[in-house]
Amino acid sequence: MNRRVVVTGVGLLCGCGIGTEEVWKNLLAGESGIGPITLFDTTGHDARIAGEVRGFDPLNWVEKKEIKKMGRFIQFAMAGADFAMKMSGLQVAPEISEQVGVYIASGIGGFDVIEREHTKLMQGGPGKISPFFIPATIVNLAAGHVSIRYGARGPNSATATACSASAHAIGDAFRIIQRGDADAMICGGAEAAITPLSVGGFASARALSTRNEEPTRASRPFDAQRDGFVIGEGAGILILEELEFARRRGAPILAEIVGYGMTGDAYHITQPAEGGDGAYRVMKRTIADAGVSTDVVGYVNAHGTSTPIGDAIETCAMKRLFGDRAKSVPVSSTKSMTGHLLGGAGGLEAGISILALRDQILPPTINLENPDPQCDLDYVPLHSRKVSVSYALSNSFGFGGTNASLLFKRWEA
Repeated sequence: MNRRVVVTGVGLLCGCGIGTEEVWKNLLAGESGIGPITLFDTTGHDARIAGEVRGFDPLNWVEKKEIKKMGRFIQFAMAGADFAMKMSGLQVAPEISEQVGVYIASGIGGFDVIEREHTKLMQGGPGKISPFFIPATIVNLAAGHVSIRYGARGPNSATATACSASAHAIGDAFRIIQRGDADAMICGGAEAAITPLSVGGFASARALSTRNEEPTRASRPFDAQRDGFVIGEGAGILILEELEFARRRGAPILAEIVGYGMTGDAYHITQPAEGGDGAYRVMKRTIADAGVSTDVVGYVNAHGTSTPIGDAIETCAMKRLFGDRAKSVPVSSTKSMTGHLLGGAGGLEAGISILALRDQILPPTINLENPDPQCDLDYVPLHSRKVSVSYALSNSFGFGGTNASLLFKRWEA
């Protein structure tokens, strides 16, 4: 029999704030974290807005001499892990260190470092490249640095499955604890891809919103006037623990993770499968994994990126999944406020889903002013909503047709 796994800590930072409760408060207030890009000169760029983590000082989490060894995404992971660990109260003593693991994802990794060091190469030759270039850049170094910080000597890994990456990391960490390979996992994802090459590349693919004059209104999932996603950055880190391990130390249990699914579209490199087939199957698998029916799901934190095709197809998948009750299941896209954290999105949104269960209140989909006729579900428009919900589903879908869903259950001691 699989072991039960609970969530004891959530660490969030994004354009809506630095710190879990600050982010949560701003989301419930419907405050957008999107504004003009300040991290680089956007002259000549079609898209000039993003969900930046403003006022972030890595020195609050990282020693000065260590900062040059870390891309910005790693710094975000360190901050997110700190918030989550403090909330959980988990102390990795030597006697349990081999039973505590780390699994932190990123879709892109240190794009900022790659661009900076490439400029040095072009201007000054290979002798100018930093000796820390590689470890500051590669995806698994977020997990590496977090494990070193806390002395976590258990399973250590990272996923790089595009925008599903941190949902996969949480799901895989869940499985690791279920089968007994660890008793606790620090897991989730981080991303810091607001760079000239990244923003320019997504814009060239016509994936980004160009509503530059109205940044707070640019990300508008399910709205008829949506014109693409807004890139965001930050981290979402969870502490997962085996139930009895958490109980023995008197941990604050926020929710239980009960289901995880993953599927592939096998259809197209960037577009979702017609009719939302992959999205439908991953949600169905996740609910089946929990051993419950679709009838118990009371909230969906949608992938909902604000792209014309993606939002309509996810809506189609949810209609297929929920059938007659589809229009009575509240769904929201918090990307309307945070922007799209790419590989960090699943971790951020899993944390948000857990807080929704904890406080019994749903964050809104802001900017939903002119609903798309193809998107006709209950998207919790404009304002947060008090509810009574037992199960929350969190969706993440990525380029290459990779899909992940997580199902969380409200904790009642």
